[in-house]
Formats: sequence, C-alpha cells, structure tokens
Amino acid sequence: MGTIQAIRGTRDIFPPEISYWHRIEQVARQVLNRACYQEIRTPIFEQTSLFERGIGEATDVVGKEMYSFRDRGDRSLTLRPEGTAGVVRAYIENNLYAVGGVQRLWYQGPMFRYERPQAGRQRQFHQIGVEVLGSADPRADVEVMALATDILKNLGLQHLHLALNSVGNGEDRQRYREALVAYLTPYRAELDPDSQERLDRNPLRILDSKDKKTQAIVQAAPSILDYLGEDSRRHFDQVQQLLTDLDIAYELTPSLVRGLDYYTHTAFEIQSDDLGAQATVCGGGRYDGLVQSLGGPETRAVGWAIGLERLVILLQQLGPSNPARPDFYLISKGEKAEAKASQLAQQLRHQGFSVELDLSGSAFSKQFKRADRLRARACLVLGEAEAETDTVQLKWLASKEQETCNLKELLSQGEQLRQRLAELN
Repeated sequence: MGTIQAIRGTRDIFPPEISYWHRIEQVARQVLNRACYQEIRTPIFEQTSLFERGIGEATDVVGKEMYSFRDRGDRSLTLRPEGTAGVVRAYIENNLYAVGGVQRLWYQGPMFRYERPQAGRQRQFHQIGVEVLGSADPRADVEVMALATDILKNLGLQHLHLALNSVGNGEDRQRYREALVAYLTPYRAELDPDSQERLDRNPLRILDSKDKKTQAIVQAAPSILDYLGEDSRRHFDQVQQLLTDLDIAYELTPSLVRGLDYYTHTAFEIQSDDLGAQATVCGGGRYDGLVQSLGGPETRAVGWAIGLERLVILLQQLGPSNPARPDFYLISKGEKAEAKASQLAQQLRHQGFSVELDLSGSAFSKQFKRADRLRARACLVLGEAEAETDTVQLKWLASKEQETCNLKELLSQGEQLRQRLAELN
C-alpha cells in the first residue's frame, strides 16, 4: 500500500514556522483585548443554507467553492468558507442582541474553499476576524480598520496601504448596477468567460476581475461613488474624516466591491506591496442587512478578516522566526541519573521554567550539541556520580560558567535562577 498524503490544498505546519503563527495570534490577542473585544468560537461546519442566504447564491464562494455534504441525517452541511455568517448565526440563536449595546467579537480558526492552491492560498486556510454588531456609527468602521492596522504594524509589516470604497445601500447599488450593466453590455463578447456570466447575475463582481482585458474595459466604467445617496455619502464622508483624524492613510478605490453579497456602505482592504498578485492581507466592511436576512432583528454591523497564510509569508520575508529557547536543557546518562533527571525536569517546570529533557540516551557530547542547536540558556547535567551524591552540574552555555549544585539547593534558588535568565534575555 502507498503512503497516505495530505489532501491537495492542505498543508502541515511544522516548527520553526509555527512560531510565526504563535506570534500573530499573540499580537492580535493583545491588540483586541486592549480594545475590549471578546473571543467567540463557532462550529467548523454549519447548515448549507446559512451561507447560501448569508453570502449570496450568486457569489463564486457559494456557487463554486464551498465544501458541502449530506450527513447521516440527510442534512446539507458545509465546512465554513468564512467566519462572519457563523458569528451572526450565533449572535441570533443565543439572543446576544437582547443584552443591548454593542457586541465586539473576534474569532480565529480554519476556513475551507475549493480554490486552486497557490502560495498564500490553500483550500484549508486560516483567518483571524472581528465583528462589531449593533452600531451604525462610522466610528465603528474606523475602529476596526484602526485595529487591523495596529495588528499589522505591531508585527513589523511595512509597505501596506488601505484601499477604501463605499458600496452604498441596496438602493444605491441597484442604481449603480443598472448603469454598470448598460456600460458593459456592448463589451460582452470581449469580457472573460467568468465576467460574461457575472454580467447577468452579479455584475459588480466584474470590477474585481483579474483578467487584464476585462480590467482595461472596466477602467472607464461608471464609479459607484457617483451613485451614492445622501445618507450613504454622509456616512462615507465621516469615515474618511475619521481616518484622517487618526492619521491613517487610505486610497479611494471605486472598483473595490469584495466578493460577498452582504456588504453595505464601507468596503476596504489592506494590501501589501510585498505579496505579488495575492496582495490582500485583510479585507472587510459593513454588513448592515445580514443579521436581519438570517432571521434576526435589524442590526448594523461591520468587521474584517485577516488571512494568516499570507501574513506568515510576509513575516518570513522580514527575517527568521525566533522559536522559544529552553531555559534549561537536561542532560543525563545512566539508569539512576535518568530517573533523577525526569524528576528534576518536572520540578523545575512546576516552578515555571521551560525545560527540555534529553531522551536520546546518547553520549554526553551529542546531548550537548543538541542543547547548542536549541540555543538553550543553560544545561543541567546528571551522570552516575551526580546521581549518587544528589547533585547536578549547572553550565551556562553563553559564558561557559559551570558549578556543582545540590539538587535541593538548586530547587530552592528559583528567584536567583529567574534573575540570571532575565539578565541573559
């Protein structure tokens, strides 16, 4: 029998790459906690109808990319292709709106879309996202954009820019749709096949086409900003002014419509000049009608999602990761010494130190080489002589200092050891 391999479009994440993921999650959690956002965790699969109604049956996500299946109860289920619809379902089902006020939520986890795998885009991919439910205030739009900017900058990313647009409300989009179809219809034969199909069912998505010939045609298309009503224009003007007040640079991008039907008013992307064709790191916007369309009360909302695979690529370009270094690498040889080493490792871990216990049984020289590769700060060495006398050799690898310590005395010197480790850091 042949070996079993990972499914195409999925991948294993090993050390040291995983340290980039940990860093992203840590920075995001810190930034979002400071802004009083609460984490929510929703199921990986939901009823298919949630995404059909929420995202829109005319979208590529629903029409071409969802992983849907029937379970043993003959129910149609779908692996979540994005995070917002599940959060909104949880918000409605658990009556979070009854609490009153604004709900600030964030999530992280895997999503699934049947797309062509490439760098930064997998069929199982990961996102961190935020949702602010219960506010129509333009300050909510700007708050989420500012938080995304803070996360990316705190990670050390540069060469980023914020692309901003408004897709207005339903009436605005209907007027614009009619104008766009009128402009594009004479060019139907020159559009790429996907855009020809979208012209009848979802013409705004043609603005997002990656086909160069189609892009050239839409450059002269009407701008949605010319079709915004008074309320939509006022909201968008306030968003722009607030961004200016926060000194967040942005670029008006009338062709930015995003790929999901639920967006209203503000739509935005944060893009990187260092990612090539897959430039978008973060995307989001306002979705004032989604909660009501899924059976909840009228609720204004705004949010975004950051793609972690693309973000990891950017961090890798900045330089190597710094995986966690053990405080102590515990070396031992001989049956009695190895038993004592296991006890010592556990005791030090209980005191809050990071300790790696060598389990190889190799010669001392090979164990020391592994400690060096792991960049351990110190080695604790137990041989048969130490095991007999209840002592341990403590060797600080940077300075090569070495001393013999009584095991009980070593364990009683936690604060001194912590201080020495802090000095090394």
